[in-house]
Amino acid sequence: MGIGLLMMANGLQGSLLGVRAETEAFDASVIGIIMAGFFAGLLAGSLWTPQAVRIVGHIRVFAAMSAVASVAILLHALLVNEVAWWFIRFITGFCYAGIFVVAESWLNDRAPQETRGQVLALYLAVTFAGMGSGQFLLNLASDSAAELFMLVSVLISLSVVPLLLRATPLPTSEAGRRVTLKRLAAASPLGVFGVFVAGIANGTIFGMGAVYARSVGFTVADTSLFMALLILGAAIVQWPIGKLSDVIDRRKVITGVTAAAAGACLFAAEVTAIDSITTAALIALTGGLSLSIHSLSLAYTNDYLNVDEMVGASSGLVLVLGAGSVCGPIMVGLAIGSFGPRGFFVWLALSHAALAVFAIWRMSRRERIPMADQSPYVPVPLQGTEISTAVAGEVAQEESG
Repeated sequence: MGIGLLMMANGLQGSLLGVRAETEAFDASVIGIIMAGFFAGLLAGSLWTPQAVRIVGHIRVFAAMSAVASVAILLHALLVNEVAWWFIRFITGFCYAGIFVVAESWLNDRAPQETRGQVLALYLAVTFAGMGSGQFLLNLASDSAAELFMLVSVLISLSVVPLLLRATPLPTSEAGRRVTLKRLAAASPLGVFGVFVAGIANGTIFGMGAVYARSVGFTVADTSLFMALLILGAAIVQWPIGKLSDVIDRRKVITGVTAAAAGACLFAAEVTAIDSITTAALIALTGGLSLSIHSLSLAYTNDYLNVDEMVGASSGLVLVLGAGSVCGPIMVGLAIGSFGPRGFFVWLALSHAALAVFAIWRMSRRERIPMADQSPYVPVPLQGTEISTAVAGEVAQEESG
């Protein structure tokens, strides 16, 4: 319940700020930098929070991050300034990471080992539902007023109540075996590059999706629907793609998905209104293919790691994902500024095409591993932290064994 409310707030505020920035006539390249601030904060917070938890405890970190995040969103309405907004977005991302890490630690600690996979799947469904439904709250008031900023603050404040009032033991913090970036890159170059491109897709869609929609003339209602369809597509498409990757060469699946995503992006670049089922399906397919790359690349990376390395690889993979997420909004902001709104989907198409070409090249450099040695596909949240990525590794480890 808490994570659902938090993701609802996250979905609303990302689109709200994109729409408001467009209303304030901020330059597209500047908006990209502002939106990248959230992902930079998310990355920094993901790396800092485990240390803070060991020093002051889960409760204090959770309460402090929630309080600051609740206040930070209100400052956007008071300080309508590009520089101020970047710092506020960074702080918000930093706090969200802290909340996610603590909540996911609790969830992981309380889930029995035999049901951990089901719990992760339910957690994934809740994050999709929360972020998707949050888009429609954009229609409740004008983006130029303060009401929607206040609503985000209320949702964040309410989201922490279920955990703070729940009388459960505190989760234990255990340091797993760390896996360096050098080891990851050597073990699975395609997997690591795939996670980086997944970060680019996540940062581009969630950081600049609403900006794109408004710049091509979408109404606020269509903008909220546009963002919700992207997320809905990811929720639907991930599962069949994952199951397919468990039975055929995963590199072929990565190639096919990214090539199809590139093509879908080029078709979606011509969309100027959501006025038919076909258009809605195209947008959902684009989001589904683009946002499936993370889990697919993570599963492929695990294929080439030792069983005892899957959990320890989480910190390095989160770093790679975060770097891509920061890069995405900045680059798409420059693309929109240089080539107009179509630069949004053209940038996504180029990113996906680059991964498809790299996957084809890697197939010529390495034989596929035997099916018996392939780790199972385990989906992960769209804005995964070290904890959720590690849990995915644990689930894959258990199912492999």
